[in-house]
Amino acid sequence: MQGQAQQQAYDRGITIFSPDGRLYQVEYAREAVKRGTASIGIRTAEGVVLAVDKRIRSPLLEGTSVEKLHKADDHIGIASAGHVADARQLIDFARRNSQTNRLRYGEPIGVETLTKEVTDHIQQYTQVGGARPFGVALIVGGIENGEPRLYETDPSGTPYEWKALAVGADRGEIQEFLEENYDEGGDLESGIVLALEALASVNDGSLSPDGLGMATVDAESEQYVELTSEEIGEYLEAEGLLDDEEDDGEEDADDETDE
Repeated sequence: MQGQAQQQAYDRGITIFSPDGRLYQVEYAREAVKRGTASIGIRTAEGVVLAVDKRIRSPLLEGTSVEKLHKADDHIGIASAGHVADARQLIDFARRNSQTNRLRYGEPIGVETLTKEVTDHIQQYTQVGGARPFGVALIVGGIENGEPRLYETDPSGTPYEWKALAVGADRGEIQEFLEENYDEGGDLESGIVLALEALASVNDGSLSPDGLGMATVDAESEQYVELTSEEIGEYLEAEGLLDDEEDDGEEDADDETDE
């Protein structure tokens, strides 16, 4: 009983280390990330691909209101997993810093610089009493000096650079798929296909374009571009990943047109 009470004491204070050096509130924030739907980032030779599972829970919900992909600057995109409200606060912080850098120095902010500014902000909430950590992980992808860069932010405030990664639900399975199939020399198109295949691997092998979000940042144009549902649907159909119900719907529509 005494041990349980002692555990709860460490549990309640974000600024208190447990005897084994853990901050339990940070670990709980990571659990919040795991409960969020999956997001994927892939770095290719031609740019960066971001893909998210929006998983619309009701046919009455407007899909465009589910925001998991964000434009931080012309050359930087961010995908999130975890608490959407926490993500929105960090996205606003990233956008302000991006614009401040352009006004102050007359040049776009570096992907690494922006990521570390965001993680510095996150880290402050792991050592301030009366606050809680951000229950969200971000994938920050963009172009820096002509080179694609891809980073992850952790609720502890630690940045990691990746070639390909997943955050959110089913991270272990998706990460294993990416490790087996990732090609560092691939182009942007192959990165899009790999991201869709990775998501399909944990969704019974099929996906619906309305439940997905995808964006790319091309190394040549250095522009963040979101794919439409129609474009995502074309990729899914070409790779045989389109949900059967979507296929049936398209066939019915074709029949009506022919008549």
